[in-house]
Amino acid sequence: MTSSLAQASIACIYASMLALTVAMVAFAISFASGRRRQPATAVPELVAVGGGGSDLVDAHDPGQPGQPGQPGLTVEAGDPAMQPGRRSGNVGMSVTWLAFALLLVGVVLRGVWAHRVPWGNMYEFSITSALGILGVFLLLSLRRDLRWLGLFVTIPALLTLGLAVTVLYTEAAQLVPALKSYWLIIHVSAAVICAGAFTLAAATAGLALIRRRAERGEVQGFAARLPDALRLETMTYRIVAFSFPLWTFAVVAGAIWAENAWGRYWGWDPKETWAFITWVVYAAYLHARSTAGWRGSRASWIAIAGWIAFLINYFGVNIFINSLHSYAGV
Repeated sequence: MTSSLAQASIACIYASMLALTVAMVAFAISFASGRRRQPATAVPELVAVGGGGSDLVDAHDPGQPGQPGQPGLTVEAGDPAMQPGRRSGNVGMSVTWLAFALLLVGVVLRGVWAHRVPWGNMYEFSITSALGILGVFLLLSLRRDLRWLGLFVTIPALLTLGLAVTVLYTEAAQLVPALKSYWLIIHVSAAVICAGAFTLAAATAGLALIRRRAERGEVQGFAARLPDALRLETMTYRIVAFSFPLWTFAVVAGAIWAENAWGRYWGWDPKETWAFITWVVYAAYLHARSTAGWRGSRASWIAIAGWIAFLINYFGVNIFINSLHSYAGV
């Protein structure tokens, strides 16, 4: 029975990877087929409205309630409803939901097999982090159309799972004494959500930098199919504004857990140090967003730096540095 659960968990994870591959291809087709988005300064487009189609209104005029100019209903070349490849985008979203469900089953089966929460080593945290990346993306997609972002979400999720099953995989084992605490559930669950949110924020921040260059005429091609830079930067800010308090909670919860496990709240262990560095970088990002001269590309670079610090905290400390928090299992 135990071996069957283990095999079922691995099978679900591989099935999820296959689904993510299909979704990635579908999103790539959808993105490549999309029309170039009109710049914000484009000449207003007149569209016919009304039963007879005899009235013309500005499609970008927000003062037309209930018409295409109303926010969220604008009919323009960049409107997802008018883009070729929307069917491929729909396929990508549907298959991403399937991948999320399969991965969720795989993570749960891993926990049932191990008779504990599945966060005892890097393999388990990695598959759960991929689940967090997909979960945050799909949750946001319930409120807005994010098909254009799907390609840049499925890629890191798929790479995370690939690294987990090829390099980080280890058999389930009993937790070390320091991890046998209810704080494991509280602390790590917050970190998993932040992993997904920070990855999504890094994606939108990177795309904002590319889009800024496109708006300055420095790059062409696919960048013209992205939303405008201001929208991408606003999305990055909202994601970080959501995840920063959660990361603060994770750091504080980790300190409380450390006192329970080792008799001290903070010891400047490498893991603790990089968690604090990550917190400082994201705090700097939020400060930059409210500082004149730092709200554009500079703030986006800081958001990417925060994600890099998070990756160092996870991969670098666990694999290459001797730490009280080194539970890689590899």
